Amino acid sequence: MAFDSFSAFLTMEGHGPYVWTCYAVFVILLAGTVFWSAKRHQATYRMCKRSYEQQNPKGQTAPKAAATFTRVEISQD
Repeated sequence: MAFDSFSAFLTMEGHGPYVWTCYAVFVILLAGTVFWSAKRHQATYRMCKRSYEQQNPKGQTAPKAAATFTRVEISQD
């Protein structure tokens, strides 16, 4: 679909306000979702970091694993 001018493109034969409003709402909701997700990610990261620091105070190393695994060679003689 070709338009004669930029103003014809913006008005879209009377449908322009509806189309551009829909695009604006979509962009605002998309930006809001990105912003909200970033804030939740930061909050979750801080919560996990606080929890880890409470379990492992400064100067202490992380607890060692309770079990060790060794490779077993199976011979088929």
